[in-house]
Amino acid sequence: MHPAVTQPADARSAPADPAADDRGRDRRLVAGIATTVGSRAVGAVVPLLLLPLTHRYLGTELFSLWQAVTALTAMAAFADLGLGNGLMTKLADTQARGETAQARRYVSTAYLTLAGAAVAACAALWIGALAVPWTSVFNLPSADLVPTARSMTLVCLTVFILNVPMSLVIRVQYGVQQVARANTWQLAGSLLCLPLTLAAVALDAAPVTLVAAVVIGPLLGNAVNSLWFYLRRMPELAPSLRCVEASAARELLRLGGMFLLLTAALTVATNADPLIVAQTRGLADVAVFAVAARLIAQLGLLMSMVSAAAWPAHGEALAHGRVAWIRRRTARMTLVAATAVGLPSVVVALVGGQPLAALMGMAEAPDRWLLAGLGAWWMVLAVASPWFMVQNAAGVVRPQLVAWAAYLVLAVPLKWWGAGALGMAAVPWLGAAVALVTVFPAALLGYRQVLARASPAVQAQRVTA
Repeated sequence: MHPAVTQPADARSAPADPAADDRGRDRRLVAGIATTVGSRAVGAVVPLLLLPLTHRYLGTELFSLWQAVTALTAMAAFADLGLGNGLMTKLADTQARGETAQARRYVSTAYLTLAGAAVAACAALWIGALAVPWTSVFNLPSADLVPTARSMTLVCLTVFILNVPMSLVIRVQYGVQQVARANTWQLAGSLLCLPLTLAAVALDAAPVTLVAAVVIGPLLGNAVNSLWFYLRRMPELAPSLRCVEASAARELLRLGGMFLLLTAALTVATNADPLIVAQTRGLADVAVFAVAARLIAQLGLLMSMVSAAAWPAHGEALAHGRVAWIRRRTARMTLVAATAVGLPSVVVALVGGQPLAALMGMAEAPDRWLLAGLGAWWMVLAVASPWFMVQNAAGVVRPQLVAWAAYLVLAVPLKWWGAGALGMAAVPWLGAAVALVTVFPAALLGYRQVLARASPAVQAQRVTA
């Protein structure tokens, strides 16, 4: 189990003034949350600004294809082998104990591992692309779309794979509680997509070139961020082959393996719906579903990112036994999540999908039941997210993994049946119902277990034993 939970209290570097330490942690957390909201707001607005532009430029058929490709790309988020989350958890603990040399060993080992994996994955992707049955994967209406589908997928996945090791800098910044700076750089990467896409449209670029312009901004932003952070801000953490260590690799892979399984289950659970709609309803309905899902998802993803900003702070607090601080912050964040996702979702459902359809130039508007169902789905995930972040900070992954595995077993066949028998509006409602009986209980129980193990009384018993 993670050292932040099991290590005896007297083995850690406890703060001289716990109250002052809590205030400093609060300041960093508030700054991190504020910049998370800002960067996420821009990250949400930019795609929404680009959706009408790309829809008109590509046409309904190619736009629907691109949305299906995007869903496939998003489900490859487990390509970092779970090392990003494992590294962030380890760095939060080493920072609390002042072990900079060990932190650099973790950073160097993670970079070498993911760089090698990215090279291998890109080679396999391009070699295997000719053997993929693209017509079946995307339920294409015509074989003429196969070259475009293949090229779009290769571009999106290649950029994504290259960004896996490059985005480790964000995890490192989060792990050392420089969340605000990490968010600022992510904001820059998101903003970069806008001028690149406008330039592609102005130059009358091919559809694949347009897609590349939309997705490459974050990769370029992370590249510049890495140079700035490791050369100027914290060179003591800069990755180096001399600092790669087998024992660090074993620790990261052990913890990262659990996060890998969790991320794989979570990404499939949250991104499979457009593919289910494509297979059961056809590509024509994917555009309607995907646009509505993209709109509502911004609320849920925002709260997930806000909760993730507290991950390293929770790790440090667990290392110092500051359970009361964690309880207060988690309760507040849970209330904020319920309000921030619930109220806008209700408003969007009441207004309906006509304004969105008019903005996108779509002939068919998402109905209120679809919008309300998407709001209910993200409401469940947003409320559970603060509890899961405490478990992540402690390296406790098993309750989440069991919950999401159970969710997939139950939800995927139900959604497949519901989309065909009841319509695509049933898909998010069925997902929310299954999550309530699988994911929600695991979030609460796992959270309570972590706090019980980290309480000062339990730690004192371990020391005397």
